[in-house]
Amino acid sequence: MSLCHTDQIRVESPEPIRVGPLVRLLEDRGAEVSEARKVRPSLEDLFVEVTGLEAAAMKKEKEKAVALMLAKTGGAILFGIANAFVPVIMAAFLTDFAEVNWLTLIPAIVLIAISSTFLGLFVAVSVKEVFEAQTFSNFFRFPMLFLCGLFLPVEPLPVWLQLLSYILPLTYGADLLHGSIHRPTHMPLVLDFGLLAAFCVILFAVSLRNIRRRWIT
Repeated sequence: MSLCHTDQIRVESPEPIRVGPLVRLLEDRGAEVSEARKVRPSLEDLFVEVTGLEAAAMKKEKEKAVALMLAKTGGAILFGIANAFVPVIMAAFLTDFAEVNWLTLIPAIVLIAISSTFLGLFVAVSVKEVFEAQTFSNFFRFPMLFLCGLFLPVEPLPVWLQLLSYILPLTYGADLLHGSIHRPTHMPLVLDFGLLAAFCVILFAVSLRNIRRRWIT
């Protein structure tokens, strides 16, 4: 429990507690309860726990916004990488990985996770409400799913759809995944890596600019 400078009482508990009786007690005493909620560990907490970076140290760098963005996206990136390896572990019991080029596959998974997270960050900082971000993100997710070449080849698509597919970062990630298992690729792997990394940098830079312009004064 802590007493703020504005004659407010803030009650926190590291263990789960029943907030209902406490809220009713405060209301019976004439105290106004502004918020009562359960706080669960977030992806930001996961990132801080795994990397060892102190949250307080990152908050000191808030004026730069970079530490804040890494804290918010770091957990999602780690979660995406872990999810990507779930089917790999399952496939290990069913097939032989002798032909898999791990030096291509692992960096490809990492870059796909980073670019996808930064794309979500770009959408999130470009709108004001959560429902707007959810709607806006659908304009990226569904086209990427069907136009990236992971399930359907890009070459048979109409020219205008091919152009659209090549402005989606996942197209280059899918090409890297194909190359990692020695399947034909659309472009040289070095070019795929370079373009996917460029998408990561561009999306991060644009999101950083939006955060500095809108939220940090």
